[in-house]
This record gives sequence, C-alpha cells and structure tokens, in this order.
Amino acid sequence: MYYISRNYKSLFNAAGKAKTDCEISLEHLGFKNLGFKQSSIPSSALGTIKNFFGISIALLRLPFKSVLCTQYPNNKFRKLIVFGAKLKRCKIITIVHDVRSLKGRVKDVKAELSKIICSDVIIVHNESMKTWFLEQGTKIPIVVLGIFDYVSDKKPIQNEAISEEKVYRIAYAGGFGAGKNAYIFDFDKIDNSAYNLKLYGIGFDSNKRKVSEEESVIFYEGAFPSDQIAYKIEADFGLVWDGISIETCSGQLGEYLKYNNPHKTSLYLLCGLPVIVWNKAAIAPFIIENNIGVGVANLADLNTILKNLKKEDYKQMKTNVLKVQEQLMYGKFVETAVKTAFGKMKN
Repeated sequence: MYYISRNYKSLFNAAGKAKTDCEISLEHLGFKNLGFKQSSIPSSALGTIKNFFGISIALLRLPFKSVLCTQYPNNKFRKLIVFGAKLKRCKIITIVHDVRSLKGRVKDVKAELSKIICSDVIIVHNESMKTWFLEQGTKIPIVVLGIFDYVSDKKPIQNEAISEEKVYRIAYAGGFGAGKNAYIFDFDKIDNSAYNLKLYGIGFDSNKRKVSEEESVIFYEGAFPSDQIAYKIEADFGLVWDGISIETCSGQLGEYLKYNNPHKTSLYLLCGLPVIVWNKAAIAPFIIENNIGVGVANLADLNTILKNLKKEDYKQMKTNVLKVQEQLMYGKFVETAVKTAFGKMKN
C-alpha cells in the first residue's frame, strides 16, 4: 500500500493541512511514501520541480499490482500519476478534497469527473457530494468520509472551561478575500447583544467596518499557521458561513457549502468548540445529528437562538464535541474511510 507525498506550498493554507493530515492517517494504516519527503517550499516554481521529480521517481518505484492512495486535486500531475498506476495495474483509491466544477471554477464537468472516477474507489466529503457523483453517472464505489480530520499531537485545552459570561464568543477562522466573507461586517448592524466575534486569518481590513472600532462586536485576533491556530482560538462557538450575505450563504461559495465539508469545521471541533453552521450546508446533518452545534437559516436569527440556548444544552454540546475531537485529532475519520474503501475494491 503506497502514497506519494509532495510539496505543500503554504503553512497558512487549510487545504494543505487537510492533505498532510491524510498522509499521517495513511502512514498509520501501513501505507508507504514512494515520493520525496513532505515539504512546504513557498516558491511555486521550486515546488513544482520538486513535485515532478518526486512523483516521477515514485512511479518508477511503484510495485506492480499494488494499491495507491491518491488525493484530488493534485495540480498538474494527476494524469501522470494515474497513467503510471494504471500501467502497473495498480488499484487506485482517491480522497476527494475539492470538486472545482461544484465551486464554479471549472465549466467542463465531464472532464473533471474523468480525472476523479478513473479510480477504483473514491472517498467524498458527505452524502450530498456522494449524491452529486451518482447523479453524474458514477459507477465505481463511493465512500462517505463524514468530516475531515485535524491531526494534532497535543490536545488544545484553552476552551475546556465553560464561560459564565452571558455573551458568547464566536470564532471565525479563514482568509478575508473579496466576496468570501464580506457579511462579517454586517454583524455590527444586526441584533448582537448575545455574542461577539473573534476573527482569525489573513487579509482582514479594518477599514471595511460599518461602525467605529469602539462600537464594534468584531475583534481581529491575527493570523497563525495551520499547525498553531488550534492553540490560539479562544471562544465558545465556531462559525461556518460563506458568501456576502447574513441572510443566507449565497453565490458560488454558498452553493459549494451544499456539497463541501469546510476544513474550519474540523478546526473548531479540535479546539473543543460547538459549531454554528448554515442549516442548508452539507455538513449541517453531521453537526445536528451529533448534537455538536446549531443550524441557522439566517444570521439575523442568531442572537435569539443564543439567548434561548439553555446552559445545560450548551454543556451537552461541549461534552459531545469532545468525543468527535478525540477521533479527528488522531486521524480516525480518514483511517475508517480508507479501510472501508479497501473493502469495496474489486479483486
């Protein structure tokens, strides 16, 4: 059983963290890395060169009729990897991280699909994403992950105590790019007496505030690498919401939440935080069924929801979060999914 490691460009990038965590889970299951050692060279050019030679050497070393676990997307080298594996009659398991056509970044759905379903088994985020693949005519076995892991050697403990304050602290972690989360500044214009916001990530622009900083319930806490952020977030809830509107998760990012498992969800759970999530998001059933957070249709309703939340119910959520935290910090969700994928492979 094998995988091919690569260069992951940014330590601040959640996508890189998800993929490196998958490699840790694969190692736990007995998979061997055939490529160069995992690295984080920030230069795109140098990283590409390293990836090309590492992948080429790995494919030469790949034994015939073995099992290769891949991760998608794999930038420029997906076709090369699949070609080499098929040439050696290997079985391919693919962990799907992003489907670009669902994001609106790729128009040719069939072309992207062909890069994914050339596998023997695929692992997708949730039931919604599985349904989408089936609707596209996918015939190969599909395994549902449930939630991505957020592997950590050390358990974050800063949020273990339950605050006696009447105002909840809500954390939001992510980059503050154009259109991704412009709604954040609207929190200052709606009823917010039951909470305040603590923001973590790169690109925050205080000039976009709609009230003075003294009047604002929004507090910017800075940006941290993906392997440090879990120990920096101090809050009572984590927020999963994308788009430009507080009324609903709108636009392409909002639509993508109907299929995607945002990695920040796993980060919050690792931090010991219940999650506030858009009730139409694909991850919402996982949150609600495990009683580890609340679903919200419109963020204007959040104040009322939190005001009416009983302390006993919040404590139960925190207890339930600890059970999930234990699994994702050790990479158990990916391990379970890969084991299930093995069972579905045809001889």
